[in-house]
Amino acid sequence: MNLLITGGAGFIGSNYIISHIKNKPEDRIINLDKLTYAGNLENLRSIEGNKNYQFVQGDICDERLVDFIIKNNEIDTIINFAAESHVDRSIANSAPFIQTNIEGTRVLLDAALHNGKIRFHHISTDEVFGHLSPSDEPFSEKTPYDPRSPYAASKASSDHLVRAYFTTHGLPITISNCSNNYGPYQYPEKFIPLAITNILEGKKIPLYGKGAAIRDWIQVEDHNRGVELILEKGKPGETYLFGGGGEMAGIDLARMIINLMDASEDMIEFVSDRPGHDMRYAINSDKSQKELGWKKEVEFEKGLADLIDWYKKNESWWKKLK
Repeated sequence: MNLLITGGAGFIGSNYIISHIKNKPEDRIINLDKLTYAGNLENLRSIEGNKNYQFVQGDICDERLVDFIIKNNEIDTIINFAAESHVDRSIANSAPFIQTNIEGTRVLLDAALHNGKIRFHHISTDEVFGHLSPSDEPFSEKTPYDPRSPYAASKASSDHLVRAYFTTHGLPITISNCSNNYGPYQYPEKFIPLAITNILEGKKIPLYGKGAAIRDWIQVEDHNRGVELILEKGKPGETYLFGGGGEMAGIDLARMIINLMDASEDMIEFVSDRPGHDMRYAINSDKSQKELGWKKEVEFEKGLADLIDWYKKNESWWKKLK
């Protein structure tokens, strides 16, 4: 394949590129990334000299650039990882989220459509579904959309746009919605890397409210294996969900990290809750398991312990970001 990966210098995208090149070295990858604060080429040092990999700095909203890349590299597959993704930042200023997540997706869809109906996979989030009460069934592919933050609303909008191009134009699209990812190279504003690095620095872990919000966590390699399976086996027009299968309240996650790092619970600092805070996410991955043969391979506590070790060994990577 000749792949255009957007947002490939970010957390999930960079992990995907490294894994794909390792497993399918004959494929060619063009990585288009704007290099905002969360994009980091150091994530990709291990493969930057690979003859089948090329980085292009640019914006997915730049129609001429996107069209030029596709035409001049015979792109046959686009995977859209590019997104503004931090909820707190979207509450402070939604404009970049609307621009990148909606308009950027529109540009990519038009480019795919006008260059021979290129295969298009769109990476989304479980946050488009809103939130759950303790007794609600987990999200599935049939759950109605109910976004509750500007970030979630922008991703929901892009999902609808992607589906519309399938229905209206017959563009061969697929969508995946996943639970919270964790793993190497995650920008340290997100909770798990923030908690780990704060403890390493002797700082407290900020926890919203009383830490009651429940999240489901998936290791980034488990998520990206799902994306690969969608490219191999996914049906055009379909959506697939990937979850870690282990719900956990924020306070319990903070305590798990503290225990794994031999720290003290007085490292937790409760802070004012996020406006409109979603209280529970959970994902039913049955469809992905049945149709794609996907399953989670990394148990959460083991994955978390490995990640703590990674941050200990890669202090030079995260300290400059903080």
